[in-house]
Amino acid sequence: MKGRREQLLLGALGVVLAFGACEAVSRAGLVRRSYLPPASEVLARAVELAGDAAFLDGIGATLRAWALGLGLACAIAVPVGLVLGSVPVVDAAVRAIIEFLRPLPSVALIPLVSLLLGSGTETKVVLVTYASVWPILFNTVYGLGETDPLAKDTLRAFGFGRLAVLLRVELPGTAPFIAAGIRISAAVALILAVATEILSGFGEGLGIFIAQAGLATDGTRDVLAGVVWAGVLGLVINGVLVWGERRLFPWTPGWRGG
Repeated sequence: MKGRREQLLLGALGVVLAFGACEAVSRAGLVRRSYLPPASEVLARAVELAGDAAFLDGIGATLRAWALGLGLACAIAVPVGLVLGSVPVVDAAVRAIIEFLRPLPSVALIPLVSLLLGSGTETKVVLVTYASVWPILFNTVYGLGETDPLAKDTLRAFGFGRLAVLLRVELPGTAPFIAAGIRISAAVALILAVATEILSGFGEGLGIFIAQAGLATDGTRDVLAGVVWAGVLGLVINGVLVWGERRLFPWTPGWRGG
């Protein structure tokens, strides 16, 4: 508990120092305000946007695409990862395809997917799903490889079949790894949702707000305020997922004693 408080205090100190540095640089005139407005003005604008119904609707659109894409990624990656991790023949058969697709940057696929599906929610969901699948998939495969072989052999010795071993030993043992993969994918999904909106340039969403503000004559403050909102959303999402992992898997090394 003490370690967590220290981490929070250090994190808060880092935020305050960064805020103060940006404020000082802008106020001192080292950088033109049109390029870097004072941090206090950006923060005030970000707070002001909380009362803007249209802006909040855009946040909702981004979060809907984020949630749908992440949910589909979980529905695809967990079963596929369980199959790949438990059936070596299947893993060997599809390994080349996976290694070909995995390095493809999701951002580079935005023009192609937008051309095929338009610039609506479907495009964001497809790209978010594609980007989010990989951390969950590989964490699932890795988690299966880390399950206790003695527990699996014990169940087999008592006559339990392959499915029973998977459900009683392998899946519970892999669950912390899957949760960690979901936490990583949640951040990736938010980045892809916002980036897709920024590059598409029209529709609704947080990225659309940032893109349109960037085209305005004096829109730097709004751009940075939108970035602040994106950062806050990412921080909240990560905090919720970390809290969930700590509550669900307190025995794992990462959360033991937390």
